[in-house]
Amino acid sequence: MPFQDLREYLQTLEKEGQLIHYTDEVWPEPDIRAISRAAVDMGTDCPGVLIENIKGYRGKKVAVNLHGGWANHALMMGLPKKTPLKEQFYELAKRWDNYDNGEIQWCFGHPPCQDVAIMENINLYEILPLFRVNPYDGGFYLSKATVVTQDMDDPYNFDKVNLGTYRIQVQGPDTLGLQVMAFHDIVIHARKAEAKNKPLPVSICIGVAPFITFISSTPVAYDESEYKYASALAGIPIVLTRGITNDLPIPYAAEYVIEGEIIPRVRVPEGPFGEFPGSYSCIRRQYQIKVKAVTHRQDPIFENLYLGRPWTEIDTLTGLNTSITLYKQLKETMPKVTAVNAMYQRGLTTIIATNNPLGGYAKSVAMRLCSTPHGIGYCKNIILVDSDVDPFDLNQVMWALSTRVRPDKDVVVIPHTPEMLLDPASELPGMSGKVIIDATTPVASEPVVREVRMIDKISQSEHYRKVLEELYRKLQNNFN
Repeated sequence: MPFQDLREYLQTLEKEGQLIHYTDEVWPEPDIRAISRAAVDMGTDCPGVLIENIKGYRGKKVAVNLHGGWANHALMMGLPKKTPLKEQFYELAKRWDNYDNGEIQWCFGHPPCQDVAIMENINLYEILPLFRVNPYDGGFYLSKATVVTQDMDDPYNFDKVNLGTYRIQVQGPDTLGLQVMAFHDIVIHARKAEAKNKPLPVSICIGVAPFITFISSTPVAYDESEYKYASALAGIPIVLTRGITNDLPIPYAAEYVIEGEIIPRVRVPEGPFGEFPGSYSCIRRQYQIKVKAVTHRQDPIFENLYLGRPWTEIDTLTGLNTSITLYKQLKETMPKVTAVNAMYQRGLTTIIATNNPLGGYAKSVAMRLCSTPHGIGYCKNIILVDSDVDPFDLNQVMWALSTRVRPDKDVVVIPHTPEMLLDPASELPGMSGKVIIDATTPVASEPVVREVRMIDKISQSEHYRKVLEELYRKLQNNFN
């Protein structure tokens, strides 16, 4: 069943017994994060939760853990909620190839996301039911917002519109801090704007259709449209509209849209924040956004994501989309790869299943992974297994590690490689190493059928070299 907005998805979760309505009165702090943590701790098929009675925010609701658990993930895809994880992987892989059929439609009337528009005296603390995701966060964070920007030098190229999910700190009534990494596509947009000393328009969309959230958390190529991918994966056109202060394309039925600008050549302290590896990140200087307008639906639903010590919703949200991206990139040059499991902390540990046609092939697959756009910064611990091993079944993976690894031959450590900044194990920010563990069945090298003998010099060649040199000299004299 395809979903055009968040509310249709909530209806399906409710119908399938995957949505809890929490109606008792709660405080924003600490109750919402405690409920969020409790939901993810309910197991691999944990439900979403709609919190409906928040002290100080009459009539406003908070949705958490909607992408948490593989049952919810299957329902997002229109599959039975008990669909095995490996089947979900291959279904995504099949839909991924429909990218060229992705379809966009435009809403030219009054879109639901603009039922209410606030352009003066903006106060995010009053508009949004904010809370700290983890107790020692440096402030209130938007952790599940789709951030929309476009290439200032190529504004009519729809494929270069970027959707990304980044952590956003509320730093004032109309001021936000935005953390991005050097390899994020939004950095390309921001750098181009800063080169002109111009602000970069940005729209922050909260509470969107589930596949839009899903794809905005996916590491696709710079010139690939996240909206087209969302359409291809959902199997329906994606309906968009334009903002009221900029012309960025936004989901027409988003619950909230915060429109603003990234201030050029300004960096402000942002953090700390409890991040997906299960540790707090430090304070760094990041982009600052000035808010120009906030629009929202009638009776809006604020959606936020709990992330912290795994397993949490972010691991489900980004697990299979990261796996599929790496799988598709590997298959281009390594056709023997059969599946990729990069569900563990955005691929910090990645398991690859591959056929192994010749000695050393599996290690070559790992080397290729290290040079993919996502793998270069994230994939740190790389495990290779045979195609008869299900990389999504850790019992099978552990069996392969236990019975097929020769420590002296199958473990390779590559020091001093790039890595994303949030890994608490990195000794230098942005630098770490990679370990490759080849747990495939060893393949014999080519058999030795004869002794190797090197070719000797041809003794007569020295005489003929002198003859040829003399003939060549005479030839050149005739031309001169």
